[in-house]
Amino acid sequence: MPQINIGFIGLSKSGWASTALAPPLLRNDKYALKAVSTTSKESAEASAANYSKLSGYEVKPYHGRTDQIANDPDVGLVAVAVNVRLHKETLTPVLEAGKDFFVEWPAGKNTAETIEFAKTAKAKGLRSIVGLQGWQAPAIKKVQEIIASGKIGKVLSSSVISMAPRESLLWGPVTNEKYSYIVDPSAGATMLDIVIGQQLGPITHVLGDFKSVSATSTILYPTSTLVGSDGQPTGETVSNKAPDHVAFSGILRDSGAFVNVIWRGGYKSSPGRQQFIWEIDGEEGSIRVTEDGVAASYIHLHDPKVYLNGELVEFEKSMYGNIGAAWNEFAKGKGKGVYPTIEDAVKLRQLLDAIQLSGETGKRVEL
Repeated sequence: MPQINIGFIGLSKSGWASTALAPPLLRNDKYALKAVSTTSKESAEASAANYSKLSGYEVKPYHGRTDQIANDPDVGLVAVAVNVRLHKETLTPVLEAGKDFFVEWPAGKNTAETIEFAKTAKAKGLRSIVGLQGWQAPAIKKVQEIIASGKIGKVLSSSVISMAPRESLLWGPVTNEKYSYIVDPSAGATMLDIVIGQQLGPITHVLGDFKSVSATSTILYPTSTLVGSDGQPTGETVSNKAPDHVAFSGILRDSGAFVNVIWRGGYKSSPGRQQFIWEIDGEEGSIRVTEDGVAASYIHLHDPKVYLNGELVEFEKSMYGNIGAAWNEFAKGKGKGVYPTIEDAVKLRQLLDAIQLSGETGKRVEL
């Protein structure tokens, strides 16, 4: 497999792309970072200089419209890691240029955008990878292995209890002013869109797709105080317009298993408060995946413990991390490797839409 040349949109000297997405690429000889694109000339040049130094070869800077980096003949894959509100205007030129792409979850601010990306990618025969990093989590792989081994028998049901803690300054009574847009459902960054989606991605990857869902949701923190980068209140408040508590149950399409999920947002990580429990009950035994640490429910970022029939299961952690492992899987080539694609993102967005609709109407929704 020849080396994959990457152009990275949204890769500045700080932020998620620079701290999480790019480092595994720079350590992977299957990839070469050829260009970066940011909003301004100054930030693009600073980023290019930084990554030229880190990589040991020249990285080209682009800024403004993303059609420039998309049409660079030296770039074969374009990675998009920008604010979700900008996914469409950022990714569309990449698709039009016929380039393979990575896009961070939730791959568009709504399902219509995600479907549009998927249709264009299919029509042009493009490969895609979506930032649902939990697919590669060692705990998720171990759970898959246990189920496949038959040690717990046929899966009959599964229950999940999760939390988005107050300390994250998101989806609760206190919000980081930098991310104040999350209170607006139209921005595509609600608790349901982001972290519930990030968790359901690997869970459905393991257990299978839902046939139907029935949900209840509510807002227990209608007002949120904005805080600055120093954690101090700015004096402003905003109205939370999306649910901070979501519960739903459903039936899986292929196995018929019953699944129950509860998410709550905004609670303090006080001693003894369980942040994440996922139980899978089979005819012959059970699996429990759990962790107490702050934001432990974000399984795309953290490594929870796995228990089989009450006994702790040891498993090897990935030397590449979840993100690096995903890049490795994509690099195996077309038709090879296990990683989430834009088609998987569409299915997940449709599931989230069904949960939202059921929560709003009080009716069971078929998928």
